[in-house]
Amino acid sequence: MTIPCNSSFQRATFFLTGFQGLEDLHGWISIPFCFIYLTVILGNLTILHVIHTDATLHEPMYYFLAMLALTDLGLCLSTLPTVLGIFWFDAREIGMPACFTQLYFIHTLSLVESSVLLSMSIDRYVAICNPLRYSTVLTPARIVKMGLSSMLRSALLILPLPFLLKRFQYCCSHVLAHAYCLHLEIMKLACSSIIFNHIYGLFVVTCTVGVDSLLIFLSYALILCTVLSIASRQQRLRALNTCVSHVCAVLLFYIPMIGLSLVHRFGEHLPHAVHLLMSYVYLLVPPLMNPIVYSIKTKQICQRIIKKFQFVKSLRCFCKD
Repeated sequence: MTIPCNSSFQRATFFLTGFQGLEDLHGWISIPFCFIYLTVILGNLTILHVIHTDATLHEPMYYFLAMLALTDLGLCLSTLPTVLGIFWFDAREIGMPACFTQLYFIHTLSLVESSVLLSMSIDRYVAICNPLRYSTVLTPARIVKMGLSSMLRSALLILPLPFLLKRFQYCCSHVLAHAYCLHLEIMKLACSSIIFNHIYGLFVVTCTVGVDSLLIFLSYALILCTVLSIASRQQRLRALNTCVSHVCAVLLFYIPMIGLSLVHRFGEHLPHAVHLLMSYVYLLVPPLMNPIVYSIKTKQICQRIIKKFQFVKSLRCFCKD
């Protein structure tokens, strides 16, 4: 799409992109995306409902899981309007305020998810390495403080980004490569120097995702040392089994993030579809898979969900009778 450089309309609007060359198939492409979004919403709401309604799940591990589900739900909803808007209505135009708002929530919630995964690794560390102090270390008040500090850290670090982008003059092309707004992509459209944005972006990633991943690795190194010192093989397996779901969540979050970063940095020669696919994997796969993983691998969650479905089924049978 070509826009005149002297257009005032151009300075206030960005243009989102779906699957280029497949515009005629956007209606069909929207079907799997609708299924993914619906699964994400229902899956995370189910996790939240089960934890909220079952008093036996009011424990630190499940409070952190509820935080993860809320974050995944928010991340999903922040991209849903523009993604489905393009597929259904070819609604490519997005104003700068709306674009910067979406950008803010996407990046903030991504950092919150990293913080929540760190909090969950601390929970597993205390439960395995210092079980006698578990209830005194991870008190409800401390869990609330951990959750609020995760949100506050992420929100404050991302807050300057929209203002840094707003001060730029943008070149003729306002066409973004994705169906949603990201800092790195908008920054590349600026006509002026973006060195400060590069430095600040690197600083934010280093002191959040970088520090979080390092601490998660350290916590699991300590957990592994503790588990290996346990004499009973059965107890070792039982202790490790409590970490499987969290390890899967960590891998689901960090592997797509690393893959997307590598594609952005070194994959300029790759087809545009690869960039699009990696970006959707990064934003949609963790919220999609986390509820599934925790429902399958966490015995208590699995049992409560089955119990809920059995209750609904018995209620329907009763109503028919």
